[in-house]
Amino acid sequence: MSRRADASQCGGVVVEFESDSNRETRDRKSRSITGPALIYLKGPKFLIYVSGALSMWGDRMWHFAISVFLIELYGRNLLLTAVFGLVVAGSVLLLGALIGDWVDRNPRNKVAHASLFIQNISVTVCSIVLMLVFLYKQRIEQIWDGWLTVVCYTVVIVLADVANLASTALTIAIQRDWIVVITGYNRGHLAGMNATMRRIDQVTNILAPLAVGQVMTLASNVVGCGFILGWNLVSLIVEFFFLSRVYRIVPALSIKPPVEEEEQNPVCEQRMERRWPQDEGNTTQAEPLTEGNCDTSLHLKEITNLPLCFRRFRWLVSTCKDGWKAYYRQPVFLAGMGLAFLYTTVLGFDCITTGYAYTQGISGSLLSLLMGVSAITGLMGTVMFTRLRKSYGLVNTGIISSCLHLGCLLLCVCSVFAPGSPMDLSLLVPFINSSSPELGDIVSQRKKHAYPLRGGSNQPLLPDRSSIHWTNNTLLFDNVPSDTVPESYISIILLFLGVITARIGLWSFDLTVTQLLQESICESERGVVNGVQSSMNYLMDLLHFIMVISAPQPQHFGILVIISVLFITTGHTMYFLYAHKAKKKRRHNT
Repeated sequence: MSRRADASQCGGVVVEFESDSNRETRDRKSRSITGPALIYLKGPKFLIYVSGALSMWGDRMWHFAISVFLIELYGRNLLLTAVFGLVVAGSVLLLGALIGDWVDRNPRNKVAHASLFIQNISVTVCSIVLMLVFLYKQRIEQIWDGWLTVVCYTVVIVLADVANLASTALTIAIQRDWIVVITGYNRGHLAGMNATMRRIDQVTNILAPLAVGQVMTLASNVVGCGFILGWNLVSLIVEFFFLSRVYRIVPALSIKPPVEEEEQNPVCEQRMERRWPQDEGNTTQAEPLTEGNCDTSLHLKEITNLPLCFRRFRWLVSTCKDGWKAYYRQPVFLAGMGLAFLYTTVLGFDCITTGYAYTQGISGSLLSLLMGVSAITGLMGTVMFTRLRKSYGLVNTGIISSCLHLGCLLLCVCSVFAPGSPMDLSLLVPFINSSSPELGDIVSQRKKHAYPLRGGSNQPLLPDRSSIHWTNNTLLFDNVPSDTVPESYISIILLFLGVITARIGLWSFDLTVTQLLQESICESERGVVNGVQSSMNYLMDLLHFIMVISAPQPQHFGILVIISVLFITTGHTMYFLYAHKAKKKRRHNT
């Protein structure tokens, strides 16, 4: 009889001793489960994701809060916010190439640490200045006849702009260079990291403004500044530690070819071909980077004869010019330009489109819900990108994404002429009433659907300083008539249906062009080319604000929609031309 039976008959307790073989099997299984998880959590990819999430969260909170703070400081007027937006866009437009050149010419760890330190310290100091201004605003306004207030506003805008420039440098360094090296020049892994970083960006774009907005609403602006200050100090320490660890555990990051050597190296194209062995036949490689060297010694002698300030200025101008030339000669130039053209649009969830929707009877709560749905469709675009790239290749993924994006935006064009649209055709043809009675009847019918804000006919889309509330980047207007209800919601439904569904193709296309730039640009020029790309993006973004300033009324919005679709179509046409050249070159090489 076994020991189990003897013990049970005697009323004892059965104690089973686990054998050594069973224990080893169980330990082996637990190690097989926890081992890969621990390796991943300590690996460079996860550390980059966490560091990027902290950086993006801080950026989103700061970009949202600084706009609100500037409005509050200037008596709920949009002037300071407009000046800040102009300064930020203009500085990146002018200095994008210089920032990229600085990223190229310095070691990766120094670039990342310097950018991270400058960005977070600038935001921290700016938050302290804002706290002091909010606490002692009345006293500050009495000093120097109010000029101290102007000095404080200037300091805030300058520090915020410096933080944005440092954030641009950090984005170029990490998302355009580091992850390429971390993935070991593997296209599949690179696509996965790009998609994950974009998903993190989409989530933080919704949650971060909500978080800091709740703090500012439930507490005060001073507490909001303190919250951002504390976040940046903690984020600085964590990001610095994580990036340092990534730099240590990925030895390839410490190897960076000098710019001067690779610019004069005629075998750059062969080097790029060796680094991307998993060729899908859909991407072109970088062209040889050869430049003429005509009488260099004489040129250097002329430069040394100039005063120091002129020499520095000439070097800055020459660097910017060389950066734009490097961008132009890239084989993916048309694809990058196509992406930049997509920034000239009002068809996005910014204050312009959502403000227009509010004038058409859409509530703030519904707008917040629509923004959440748009974030979900953006995440769907990142998933679609990885699957399409794996099945059809990178270039074909861009073509499919472009067609999907344009197809969805046709709904926005239809919304311009659908029932309920405030579109006024007389804005297109000034003398339409006198020249055509039939068209005059159409115009009168359209005017029935127009719901202007209170005030004169020249009142802008953004009302006076006392009627603005912020809800997650959305401008809501108090002076919209409460009894104003459009005769039909078909127009606004079509508009947002097109905007939301188009984000699937938009983000897939954005990731496509981003990876094309990562794969096709020589390592020594990644920074400067991506810096110029950022400048182009800001330039086209400025154009869309100029469009709104030129046509601010809700009745003008239909014209802005049509112009936006034309710009987007032009951008995708540029990409189609690039894809045609890439495929033609592939057939020629095979």
